[in-house]
Amino acid sequence: MQRLLEYIAHHPYLAGAAVIAAIAVLVAEIRERLSGFAALSAMQAVRLMNQGALVLDLRPKESFEAGHIADARNVPAAELAGSADTLKKWRDRAVITYCDSGVSGAGAARTLTKLGFTKVFNLDGGLNAWIKDNLPLAQESNKGSNKGSNSKPGSK
Repeated sequence: MQRLLEYIAHHPYLAGAAVIAAIAVLVAEIRERLSGFAALSAMQAVRLMNQGALVLDLRPKESFEAGHIADARNVPAAELAGSADTLKKWRDRAVITYCDSGVSGAGAARTLTKLGFTKVFNLDGGLNAWIKDNLPLAQESNKGSNKGSNSKPGSK
């Protein structure tokens, strides 16, 4: 212990930098744990979807219609807070958010957590990660069908 104190006395800038770095890491870890949502890989998202999770596509309607995860609901990120009342039955159930890259999805997950949703997850890497893992996409049916989507594996 005496050698540590001697080292600190001889190298105050290095010791100070180490303390600041340790504090920064702790703050980042605490903020991450308190954010209220977790990032999921595509395979983890599939497992949750099979258990009945709600999937929210935060992209614009045109992007959604071009290709989305099957059974996903399109709620553009800008309209999420206003749509919270229609999603209130999901407050205590799993909700997965995604966008193209995962950035907007993380923000939406934070918003849902602040609105009282308890089990919120974000698809890490967004739809790009989903496609990279060769998972299927659905497209909106243009034939006037009320089903909403047809599964088309690998379509973009």
